[in-house]
Amino acid sequence: MAFATKMTVPGVRARKGGKALTCVTAYDAPTAALLDEAGVDLVLVGDSVGNVVLGYESTIPVTMDEMVHHVRAVRRGMSRALLIADMPFLSYQPGTEEAIRNAGRFLKEGAEAVKLEGGPEVAGTVAALVAAGIPVMGHVGLMPQRLRLLGGPRSQGRDAASAAGIWRGARALERAGVFAIVLESVPSELARRVTRDCAVPTVGIGAGPFCDGQVLVFHDLVGLTASPPPFAKAWGRGRLEFRRALAGYRRDVESGRWPSARGGADLPVAELAELDAMIRDLGDKA
Repeated sequence: MAFATKMTVPGVRARKGGKALTCVTAYDAPTAALLDEAGVDLVLVGDSVGNVVLGYESTIPVTMDEMVHHVRAVRRGMSRALLIADMPFLSYQPGTEEAIRNAGRFLKEGAEAVKLEGGPEVAGTVAALVAAGIPVMGHVGLMPQRLRLLGGPRSQGRDAASAAGIWRGARALERAGVFAIVLESVPSELARRVTRDCAVPTVGIGAGPFCDGQVLVFHDLVGLTASPPPFAKAWGRGRLEFRRALAGYRRDVESGRWPSARGGADLPVAELAELDAMIRDLGDKA
């Protein structure tokens, strides 16, 4: 099946209430190419690269330079999906001028939109970015950049007051001009209400089935994660297949079964004879 139509920001908006949007993270060109071939709508270069790929304990240490590096790589691997870059911790919180500078850098390096975390407290920054011509995706609910405040990756909006706060945050983002909103780790009935009351698409992760789309980390959905989050589903057995392939490689190398005697490029007979003569001559002079 061919997926030729380029996804755009207006295209995302047009999917509100229609065919569900698919969004997957990518951190390198080969993964991005796979997602493009599979017809995924949105590719997110998430700051989750910190704990998924770079070995950090959280997303907090991820820098702009690291994110730009991965945005460039992903851009080289894809052309169809809409490429969104996460704005890392403290790349937009200091103020709108810094946010515009950093978000603009992402667009110059190949991203087509940015995502940032927060509700009413970042609405002014969102509005400034949109006014500067930078498409923005919002993110409310569990916000990984605030795990130190939350005490860990805990579900949010589990009482009426906090749920109302998330609802208000989503509406504030909508008014500020976002083209879509990620809802992370919130009750499904709250997600249903946010989706109903916001004119822009919602994209859920651990937020139940009532959003306009879903997002997952690539490593979780292909089965590469050792301890995936409880809401994730693996459609592949990546760790098992990789372990099997690596074990086979090690066995064949250790046993001498691979590579074969003809596993490399051969020299023509005349060139081989000349090489041997040169080696003898060099050996005599050593």
